[in-house]
Amino acid sequence: MYEEQLALYDAIASKAGIERKGKTMPYTSANGYMFSLLNKAGELGIRLSKEDQKKFLEDHPESGEFRSYGAKMRDYVLIPKSLLKSNLDLVTSYLLLGHSYVNTLKPK
Repeated sequence: MYEEQLALYDAIASKAGIERKGKTMPYTSANGYMFSLLNKAGELGIRLSKEDQKKFLEDHPESGEFRSYGAKMRDYVLIPKSLLKSNLDLVTSYLLLGHSYVNTLKPK
């Protein structure tokens, strides 16, 4: 199951032209900030602006809070597994939104 989720995550990052990093904790980052993460449960979280989070949660009410290592990840939305498996183009667009968002933040 985890390997399948990792393969989908890699496909999305590749499609977006974004390097996926991390061997034990797969993630993407830009401008000194992580903006997506695959947790140990194989759940994908993407960091979005407040406006994009609100829209995402309206469009995908089956989503919930994204947690990694037991901690709630602030500004992240949980990508429902059904969405991840059925619409890679849409998930890729959310990944690109996350990338754009962290590039608006003050560099670390």
